[in-house]
Amino acid sequence: MGPIGEAGGAAALGRRPWWRRVLDFRNREAPWAGDRPRLRRGFGYLVTWVLWACVLALLITAVVYADTAVSAVRDHFAKRSPVGGPDTVVASRSYEGHEPRLLFDKLNNTWWGPGISQAGTGEWVEARFEQPTRLLDVIITPGVSSRADKFSQSALLHRVEAVITTADGKTATRILTLNQGAGGQRQVFRTGEVTAVRFVLRSAYGAAADKQVSIAEIEFFGPSKSGRIS
Repeated sequence: MGPIGEAGGAAALGRRPWWRRVLDFRNREAPWAGDRPRLRRGFGYLVTWVLWACVLALLITAVVYADTAVSAVRDHFAKRSPVGGPDTVVASRSYEGHEPRLLFDKLNNTWWGPGISQAGTGEWVEARFEQPTRLLDVIITPGVSSRADKFSQSALLHRVEAVITTADGKTATRILTLNQGAGGQRQVFRTGEVTAVRFVLRSAYGAAADKQVSIAEIEFFGPSKSGRIS
């Protein structure tokens, strides 16, 4: 009986059946030496690798676009100053006596118009720079004057598409939306080194058969030479 009892005791102290180990979550035995549990390479392992891949991608993106981010922050806080007028101004067409150069004469009682009624959709005026110029803002004064009592004399610019050509020959498009208020309206216009900006008419307030869209003035602003925050 002794040996049998000893054998039974050894069996009792031996490794429990698998079904007991599965059901008893509170009293799990430590693994025996040489019988370590297998590494789990399931869903959690995959998630860990995905997270590390995302972190690596973010780091690479930050390095690649670091200069762009720095420029954006610098432009946001830079003091603005007027940019000298463009070297050349051309237009798809113009009303007699109201050439496109009048848009940049720093007078708000002269104006440019395409010479056709209604909204003049698709007509354009383009400012060109011989030397690449960095632009931050643009102020557009719609109508034949900055005076509100003269607004009814023409259709007023509502939406204009700005086609920007940079020094590297690439183009970008932005839609500028104006309201019906009097005077100049400032629009954020941060760009790289620009050689040309074409303003394409898209829609107008008060368009009618006996009115054309008119623009009194366009003013460009770039970073001041000091580069300080105003």
